[in-house]
Amino acid sequence: QVHVVESGGGLVQAGGSLRLSCTASGSIFNIIAMGWYRQAPGKQRELVAQITSEQTTNYAASVEGRFTIHRENGLNTVHLEMNSLEPEDTAVYYCHVMAQVTPTRAPRQYWGQGTQVTVSS
Repeated sequence: QVHVVESGGGLVQAGGSLRLSCTASGSIFNIIAMGWYRQAPGKQRELVAQITSEQTTNYAASVEGRFTIHRENGLNTVHLEMNSLEPEDTAVYYCHVMAQVTPTRAPRQYWGQGTQVTVSS
């Protein structure tokens, strides 16, 4: 079983910054990628940022240049630094982990419980 725990989030004014953190724990053989998705009211869940085991990063166009994702060396922890926040960034942010629990099992997706980010104008 893989557990995904998020921290951070909260309320901030437009132009401000927040940091989200996520840690995966449990019976993990290999983490292929970790990242963040978000879902605003009435909208579909969308990818915000992702980092692979090779440290390759991928960002949504709407956050490129404002958000940075990085993984702590040797740890199953990622951080999302969010700068120049806009009201449009308001959403529930979910940590996403793609991992194998054994060498022979196919990778599976695991999700955190979500953390609210609210940006006031």
